[in-house]
Parts: sequence; structure tokens; C-alpha cells
Amino acid sequence: MEITVLAFGIAKDIFGRESVQISLGKNTDIASLKEILEEQYPKLKELASYMIAVNDEYAHADIVINTGDEIAIIPPVSGG
Repeated sequence: MEITVLAFGIAKDIFGRESVQISLGKNTDIASLKEILEEQYPKLKELASYMIAVNDEYAHADIVINTGDEIAIIPPVSGG
């Protein structure tokens, strides 16, 4: 299946655009998606941490991605 991964903050800079298309097999979970993204975009590994959201909710590593899910990379944020 093809999914679109939305990028925010520094993740947008790492991807070089606001979103990327990724091909996944059936029953791919968030942990596997992170591995795929870090292979294709090694600078993601340099972030102190980042979260992946599925359908506007932070996702645990074992959540399986389904066709039509909205996936977003949420980089670490700082502020004051």
C-alpha cells in the first residue's frame, strides 16, 4: 500500500518537502515505518526524538498502519 507521511518542523527540512510517499506491505507497524523512514532519510536518526502520529493521535510502536490512515512525523519541539 502507498501512504503519505506528513512532515512538520525540522522533519520537513529532512524530507525536503511537506510530505513523502512510502510503499508499505500489509500489517506494517509504526516501528517498521520508523526503520523504513530512517533508511531513506538517515538524518531522522540524528533527532533527539520524534513521534509518529496516526490519525491525529500519537502512535505506539506496535500500531498497524491501514490504508487511508493519516501519518505525520512530529519532531521534538522547544519553546519558552
